Order: sequence, then C-alpha cells, then structure tokens
Amino acid sequence: MRKIALFGPPATGKTTLARWLSAELGHPHTDLDDILFTPDGPLPLPEFRRQAGEVTQADAWIVEGNFSKLADVVWHRADVLVWLDFPLPLIMYRIVRRSLCQLTGHDDSPQAQRLTWSKAFFNRRSLLRTAIRKYRNNRPRYAQQVSETAALGVKVVRLRSPHEVLRWREDVLKGPAESHSHGATRHTTGP
Repeated sequence: MRKIALFGPPATGKTTLARWLSAELGHPHTDLDDILFTPDGPLPLPEFRRQAGEVTQADAWIVEGNFSKLADVVWHRADVLVWLDFPLPLIMYRIVRRSLCQLTGHDDSPQAQRLTWSKAFFNRRSLLRTAIRKYRNNRPRYAQQVSETAALGVKVVRLRSPHEVLRWREDVLKGPAESHSHGATRHTTGP
C-alpha cells in the first residue's frame, strides 16, 4: 500500500485514519480540503483537479477527502481506496458531539474557530443538515463510482463501523500476508 485514498461522510474519522496511516507507513498525507479552501476562497475546479493530480503523481501518498469528482486523479491512481461507510445515525451523533466540543471551546482547530451555532445546527446549510442530505443523495453514486474504481484494479476497503476500522488497522500492522483475515476488505458493487 503506497497510494491510499480515503473518503466518507463527515465525522467518520477520515483525518484520524489518514494521519495514522501516514505515521505507520511513512507516506505523506494530504487533506483535499487544504488544497480546495484557500484564504481567497475555494479554488476553481480545474485548478483543484490540477493540484490534486500533482499530489497523486508521487510514488507514495495518502489523500483524504469527499471529492468523487476527482475520482480519475485520486481514486483511480490509488492502490487502495478506503470508504468509511458508517450508518447515518452514528454520523449524526458524531457531528453533534464534535460540533458541541468545538462550540464550547474544547477544540481550537481552524474549523472550530469558524463554527457558529447556526452553521452547526440551525441554518438550512448547517453541517448536520448537509451531512444528512449528502448521505442520502451521494451514497448510491459513491457505490457506483467505487465499483468502477474496483473494476480498474484498485483494491477497495469498505469499512462500515469504527470496529471494522480498528480491525483493518490491525491488519495493516500485520502486513499484506494477513490483511484479509477479518473480511472487511472487499470489492464493492452496491450500497
């Protein structure tokens, strides 16, 4: 595993898993949000695609982000595509917990500093409402795109719970000879 792409809804632990993989495997980690969102606003799509493509031209990398529109320059170049596909109630719980932590000053990340109660919960485009809408709307499309990516020979790992993530991490530590022991690794064709 030299080229790993991770994606999934908010609050599924993408960044935590990507940082862990980076530390364990020694590969550089890139969060696509860090490329897209600049001090001057989001990059135009062609520039975003170009910069993401530069990252994935390297011999080893770990890229995280929910940008299936970059599948050809990220997912298709990966050795492994990791889909954190947790149930919606768990995602909602984690978003609420994380937002409350950020809003009450227990997190001083840049994201926490920009968060307001309205942005987290109450306006039409709040984090919570957006996560629910995107989960319902994007999941079938993700399943199709993941299937297409698997057909290109990319190994797909679909993890449906935090417990499966922990088991997969154990498999990664054991190495490739034992990486299929828990069954969480498989090609996917449906939701």
